[in-house]
Amino acid sequence: MQERIVITGMGTVNPLGLNVEESWRNAVAGVSGVAPITLFDSHAAKLNVHIAAEVKNFKPEAFMDVKESRRRDRFEQFAVAAAKQALEQSGLQITEGNAGRVGVIISSAIGGLQSLQEAVLTNHIEGPRRVTPFLIPMLMSNGGAGMTAIEFGIKGPCFSVASACASGADGIGTALMMLRTGMIDAALTGASEATITSTGVAAFDRVGAMSRQNENYSLVPQPFDKNRDGLVMGEGAAVLVLERESDARKRGAVILAELAGYGATADAYHVTAPQENGEGGAAAIRMALASAEANLEDVGYINAHGTGTPLNDQAETRAVKATFGELAYKIPMSSTKSMTGHMMGATGALEAIFCAKAVCEGILPPTIHYQTPDPDCDLDCIPNQAREAKISLAVSNAFGFGGHNAVLAIRKYV
Repeated sequence: MQERIVITGMGTVNPLGLNVEESWRNAVAGVSGVAPITLFDSHAAKLNVHIAAEVKNFKPEAFMDVKESRRRDRFEQFAVAAAKQALEQSGLQITEGNAGRVGVIISSAIGGLQSLQEAVLTNHIEGPRRVTPFLIPMLMSNGGAGMTAIEFGIKGPCFSVASACASGADGIGTALMMLRTGMIDAALTGASEATITSTGVAAFDRVGAMSRQNENYSLVPQPFDKNRDGLVMGEGAAVLVLERESDARKRGAVILAELAGYGATADAYHVTAPQENGEGGAAAIRMALASAEANLEDVGYINAHGTGTPLNDQAETRAVKATFGELAYKIPMSSTKSMTGHMMGATGALEAIFCAKAVCEGILPPTIHYQTPDPDCDLDCIPNQAREAKISLAVSNAFGFGGHNAVLAIRKYV
């Protein structure tokens, strides 16, 4: 029997809060993080979309040196902030003796889009000499991982996984495998994203993925609702500290939950549309449960990918049915993206934290904005109100453009 890999620290900044407890409290209460865009003038940019789920009241200087923060893209600031919280909660001390045995796998699907966009405009209007010399480290997708390693002196494997909106879950799964093989003794792992820019919003709107309910932003997104019309873009970061159980117990750490399993597949079907029958997602769920040495009956909650797009929610419903059969109707499954918006590569990492909290505290967050049932999405989506439930195993789905499917299984630690 393989040794358990456990979670000893968690940190986040996201549209619902600047730490785990605030975020979880708001998720359970059904608070929406969606509001009119303030990071730039979306009307002047002539966009069709004027709403997003922004991180609010974030002050990077609360988490890092002021001068250094100016040399980092927003997504890198988020990553360091979340990692600092996770490290502090875990009590893991980085020393010369262990620095090379700790990994940093903090992913990003997009990287420093804000910095890249600003540099393109600067180069076009003012010329190349006005482009910041810090542009490359600000835009590279591994910047969150690299900056975190530099910030805390971590010298083990350090990289970012890029698999679109599955990036965070795939990064966490990669860390799990590295711990199981003994390559590292601990990991800071998760993802960070800051894509709420005119370019990011325009691009996602052009593929028909975004809700344009600008006047009714308090009602969107609507995952699994018959009238759902697309995702709302979010931003933020979430980071976990993972360790082998024996190491965590040896140093007296408080163990929050067990990261029990991971599965990943590819649809090999279409670059943006999910496979209609959901078979790729179903295969990833089955793989994650096999990795966790768990049975279908063990699953008490599914945190859905649940973007609120017509195709995704239907395909995910079919994936869950293909996995669980009639049992699917008995497993509560909610989309916390209804509150956080879609944080691209970072959402899977935050949803892993929400799953850890759910198994720990016995409460399941809701899918808010649910009004009209859809016969094609007829599973129990925990509509509008959180629900108390004692569960031992939660599953977190993360699916991404390119046909990526990544699934994590998180177990209550006893």
